[in-house]
Amino acid sequence: MNITVYGIANCDTVKKARAWLDERGLAYHFHDFRKAGVPAQRLDAWTAAVGWEKLVNRQGTTWRKLEPARQAAVRDEAAAQRLMQAEPSVVKRPVVEWPGGRTTVGFDASAWEALADGRRR
Repeated sequence: MNITVYGIANCDTVKKARAWLDERGLAYHFHDFRKAGVPAQRLDAWTAAVGWEKLVNRQGTTWRKLEPARQAAVRDEAAAQRLMQAEPSVVKRPVVEWPGGRTTVGFDASAWEALADGRRR
C-alpha cells in the first residue's frame, strides 16, 4: 500500500505536506477533492479512524461562510459526512492514508517523520 494524500491542490497546508514528502523521496498518490470529490467510502474509514469532529475544519473560510443554521446542523457523523460531501473544502487537510492502515489529518512534520521512518524500514 502506498501513501495517499487527499486534499485541495492550492491549499497551503497540502502544498507543505506534498513538499515534505517530495523532499524525502516518498512516493504518494494525490487525490484532489475539487477534481475528484470526497470519496464516500474513504470518508467512512476516516471518521472511524479519527472521528468526524477532527475532519470538519471549523477554522477555515468555507466553514465561516456557511449559514449559522447549516453549521448548527453538524451535530453528528451523518450530518458531518453530508456536509463534507457537499462542501469538500470544509474537510481539514490533508488527510493522509499511510501504509499499515494509519490515517492522519493535517500536517505535523514530527508525527509524519515517525510514520515515514517506519515506512523506510
